[in-house]
Amino acid sequence: MTTDAVDIEIRDDSIRLGQLLKLASLVDDGAMAREVINSGEVTVNGEVETRRGRQVRPGDVVSFAGQAVRVAARA
Repeated sequence: MTTDAVDIEIRDDSIRLGQLLKLASLVDDGAMAREVINSGEVTVNGEVETRRGRQVRPGDVVSFAGQAVRVAARA
C-alpha cells in the first residue's frame, strides 16, 4: 500500500464508499465497487470495510489495489 494519498474533493459532508471508489476512478462501475468491497479488498482508515453504503467523510483515507485516496471537503 502506498502512503501517498490523493485528495478527492466531495461536495457534501459525506459520500458512500462505493460512490467514492467510482469518483476516484478506482473502479469502473457500481458492480465492480460492490465486488471489491464485499471481498474485503477495500480499507477505510486502515481497516477492512465490507459495507458499500459506509459513509466516508473528509479526512478519511480509502485504499484499494495499492492506491489510496483521502476524502477532502470542496473548498
